[in-house]
Amino acid sequence: MKALFVDTAGWMACADAADPAHHAASKARDAWLEQGGRLVSTDYIADETLTLIGLRLGRAAAEAWWQQVDGSSFLRWEIISPARADKARSLFFRYHDKDFSFTDCTSFVVMRELKLREVLTTDHHFAQIGFILRP
Repeated sequence: MKALFVDTAGWMACADAADPAHHAASKARDAWLEQGGRLVSTDYIADETLTLIGLRLGRAAAEAWWQQVDGSSFLRWEIISPARADKARSLFFRYHDKDFSFTDCTSFVVMRELKLREVLTTDHHFAQIGFILRP
């Protein structure tokens, strides 16, 4: 199965029609799914995304987003276990010259574990560590 990791910035770009990357991100996501690909994200990303959509677009929009993704057969949620969190902390403290968030680091760990190379995001941090950004 060909999988595309989805970061908070990717979810936000797709959810918010006012986001400058909305059209390109939605198109990239839809093209990926039309080609038989699947999406992967984490519980930490869900936390960030629900919070941001709620703050920027309102709780009703956050609930609508969650209803759309919850239980979707096109999306697999990965859980940040204590072992993954430990690996993420190591990355977080290793890169003193980068301003990666801890959640970024948890995503990097999951992507490496699952051998994913591509990510739907506008967050340049993923490119800094070697991943391919979509759109």
